[in-house]
Amino acid sequence: TITGDRYRLQLMRLSRALKEKRPLYAQRHDKVILLHDNTRPHVAKPVKTYLKTLKWEVLPHPPYSPHIAPSNYHLFRSMAHGLADRRFHSYEEAQKWIDSWIASKDMSFFRRGIHVLPERWEKVVSSDGQYFKKNVCFPYILNTSFYFVKNSENLFKVLIHKMDI
Repeated sequence: TITGDRYRLQLMRLSRALKEKRPLYAQRHDKVILLHDNTRPHVAKPVKTYLKTLKWEVLPHPPYSPHIAPSNYHLFRSMAHGLADRRFHSYEEAQKWIDSWIASKDMSFFRRGIHVLPERWEKVVSSDGQYFKKNVCFPYILNTSFYFVKNSENLFKVLIHKMDI
């Protein structure tokens, strides 16, 4: 189970990785805009305090509802299709699959997801919490098949390293 303190440690590693892998980030004082859901670890006091010291902007996130979560539309929707019937027997097996999946996507895949994000957010805001079908992801597939990896404290580390953030 992840706690606020453990999530804060993940954010610390993320901040260090950004500085190491993107040196211009630190030199230009670029602002990080963070989108994460509003689960208890993410809104815990140690996390909020740490994010303030980093001066990262945290985008508002609606109460959890799988069909309107602004982050569940591109990356994880695509990943969920590949995870539909897959079961991992170890963290290493899951990590190998993630490595392979990320390597199979070209840069345009990730850029496309970022570019359509404002449109997705507008759709979420306009829906006012109501269900909408177009471009809905299937997070339950992700949550059942990928649960132990999603909650692993090493997942950020794997994704940061493989995506060369």
